[in-house]
Amino acid sequence: MANASIHTHSSLARLAREETKRQSRTINLIASENYASPAVLKALATPLANKYSEGYPQKRYYPGNELVDAIEERTQALAKKVFSLGNEWSVNVQPYSGSPANAEVYFALMNFGDTLMGMSLASGGHLTHGHPITFSGRAYKTVQYGVSKDGTIDFNEVLKLARKFRPKVIMSGYSAYPRTVDFKKFGRIARLVSAYHVADISHIAGLVAARFHPSPFLYADVVVTTTHKTLRGPRGAVIFSKNELSARIDRAVFPGFQGGPHNNVTLAKAVAFEEALSKGFVSYQKQIVKNASVLASALLKNGFTLVSGGTDTHLLLVDLRSAGMDGKTVEGILEEGGITANRNSIPGDIKPLYPSGLRLGTPAVTTRGMKEREMRMIAGWIRDLVLQGRNPREVKKEAEKLCKKFPLLY
Repeated sequence: MANASIHTHSSLARLAREETKRQSRTINLIASENYASPAVLKALATPLANKYSEGYPQKRYYPGNELVDAIEERTQALAKKVFSLGNEWSVNVQPYSGSPANAEVYFALMNFGDTLMGMSLASGGHLTHGHPITFSGRAYKTVQYGVSKDGTIDFNEVLKLARKFRPKVIMSGYSAYPRTVDFKKFGRIARLVSAYHVADISHIAGLVAARFHPSPFLYADVVVTTTHKTLRGPRGAVIFSKNELSARIDRAVFPGFQGGPHNNVTLAKAVAFEEALSKGFVSYQKQIVKNASVLASALLKNGFTLVSGGTDTHLLLVDLRSAGMDGKTVEGILEEGGITANRNSIPGDIKPLYPSGLRLGTPAVTTRGMKEREMRMIAGWIRDLVLQGRNPREVKKEAEKLCKKFPLLY
């Protein structure tokens, strides 16, 4: 293209280069972020982005989709293979992201005004699981369950609420819950009250695929996941459903909520699923869990308090109340020191903008190749910054040196 060389010197190109530098020089502990492989990024940049493909394979509303059909069908097959699913499951690979995917599932399974049951935001649930500020809390009646004093799911409360309110959908799977989710118990409760059990495994999908977390597929009617986070793919989502629900899910995605799928993203999802079928992916997931466990132990030794006392997964929650600080303040201090982690509500919080917690995750640093030694080092820097008031500029220099030892692939 005639303007291609001009674009490479534009201010937009400069901003993109600066963001790449920022990522390469920063220790990323944001649990919902990761680094997609060069192959995934290459797929995103293909001319598939040019094609309109409303509808589904062999049933499109535009011509010229023979190759797009083949890509989408291949992506569906790979998605099922990653999670070892049989013919009783279908998958829709078109959702743009996790929140739209959850909305599409609700639209398929419920009428407006029906009751949705999910975990409260402060206990670890996602905004789209019924928080009143979102569409899920405005379009549906919502019932929110929480956790016990030990920070784990209170299944007695879940059962009591389910029997009382008879929800149409019960959500399991969370965005800030550090412990193993017992999908079997949720399935039993859902059956008792004739509810659909929807598992949102966006955070733990990679762990489930590699069998480091129990699978929801034996106990759920619908399973939703994003394709980034622990799956390490592009920003997007997929919806798995039992065959008897698949037509409803498909209609909810298109034409219910979306128009044409982003075909370049579909291809990138397929590439990520192929990568997830490798032996290296299993080793990667194992190291994610190891790193999170070591990071949690090191933080405890360094004087921090953790919600539930630790973690079984890729993420952990620091309770900052004992340090007399809020999550937003600590988030800013860490960023000045070259470490990104996000503030997060914890049980008992009522102000999401100024919560008492900090969420940490290990998918991104594990992708860089960091292991147990580096987790202890990072925990020490967090202690220095938060509890000892060390100059962030000093820590940032040390963090950048560590990042140079574990460079990104692009």
